[in-house]
Amino acid sequence: MVPFVSFILFIIFVFKWHLNTGSTAGKRLPPSPPKLPVIGNLHQVGLYPHRSLQALSKRYGSLMLVHLGRVPAVIVSSADGAREIMKNRDLIFSNRPKSRLPDEVVYGSKDIAFSSYGEHWRQVRSICVLQLLSNKRVQSFRYIREEETSLTIEKIRNSSSSLINLSDMLVSLANCIVCRVALGWKYSGGDTIKKLESMYKEFGELSGTFNPGDYIPGLSWINRVNGFDARVAKLAKLFDEFWERAIEEHRNRKKGETNPNDVSNEVGEPDLVDILLEIQRENKSSFDIETDIIKAVIFDMFGAGTDTTSTALEWALTELLRHPNIMKKLENEPFLKEQNPKSENNEYGTQVKNISTNRIPC
Repeated sequence: MVPFVSFILFIIFVFKWHLNTGSTAGKRLPPSPPKLPVIGNLHQVGLYPHRSLQALSKRYGSLMLVHLGRVPAVIVSSADGAREIMKNRDLIFSNRPKSRLPDEVVYGSKDIAFSSYGEHWRQVRSICVLQLLSNKRVQSFRYIREEETSLTIEKIRNSSSSLINLSDMLVSLANCIVCRVALGWKYSGGDTIKKLESMYKEFGELSGTFNPGDYIPGLSWINRVNGFDARVAKLAKLFDEFWERAIEEHRNRKKGETNPNDVSNEVGEPDLVDILLEIQRENKSSFDIETDIIKAVIFDMFGAGTDTTSTALEWALTELLRHPNIMKKLENEPFLKEQNPKSENNEYGTQVKNISTNRIPC
C-alpha cells in the first residue's frame, strides 16, 4: 500500500511540475537540452560548470536555455550575444534571482551587488557614486594608498626569507587600504585585518557552494542537514557584530567619546562610515538610509575593493616578471624616478628585479 501511495504522490508532483512549466508553451525560446522533472538540467552541470556548459553550447548553439531546477537560465557563449544582452537589452537582464546567502549576510540584499534592480538599487548606487566614489573623494585618500604601499615595499625589502608569498601580501595591502578608507582604522597586520580576510574567504567559499534550496525549494531542508544554514547564520552574525562595532565607534567619536581600541586616521579625514552616517543624520538623500543599508554598503566596499585589487595587482606583477623588457620600461618611467631619485637605476627598480629573480616563484 505504501509504495502505491508514494507512486501516486510522485505522479501528482510530476504533473504539477509540468503544469507550472507549461506557461512557456507558445513562446519562442532558445534551444534547450532535454530536461528531467524537478531537477531540470542540473544533472548535466558537473564539478566544472564552465566546461559542462561549453560542451552543451557546442551542441545547442551560443544561445541556449537550461533549467537549473525551477530556475530557467539563458546561457550566452558568444561576444555578439553578450553585447546584445549587456548593452542593448541590459534593463531586461539587469536583475538576478534571490539567494539565501546574500539575504542572510547582506541584510536582505540591501546593498548594490545583490539587491534587485529598482528604486532602492538606484538610490544606493547614486549615493555610492556621488558621495563615496567621486574623483575628489578618491583623491582625498591618496595619501593612504601611498603610505600603505610604501609599508608593503618596506616589508619586502626587510624580508630575510628566501621566498615571499606575494599573493598574501597583496591581499593584506588591499585590506589595509580599504580598512583605513572605509573605517578609519589602521592596524599594522593586526587581528582585525586577519579576521576580515577570513570572513570574506568564508563568504567566497559559501558563494561557490551548491545550495539546493535556491533551485529546488522543496530541498531546502538539506541545508539544515549538511550544515550550510548554520555556517551562513554564523557568518552573518560575525559580519553584523563587526560592522556594528565600527559604526558605534564612529558615533562615539562624533560625540567626542574615545575608545582605546579605536585607531582612527591621524589626518582627521572623514572615512566612508563617517560620510554615510552624516548622510543619515542630515537626511541628504531622497530616501531614509537605515543602519542596515550602511552596513550593506560597507560590505560591498570591502568585497569590491580588496579581492579585485589584489588579483589585478598579482596578474600585473606576474606579467611584468614574464616580460623583463616591459619591466625595464616601467623602471624608467619618470614617475618612479621621481619617487626614487637615488640613482639612475633606482633602488626601487633594482629591488623589484631582485625579488623577481630570487624570491618569487613564478
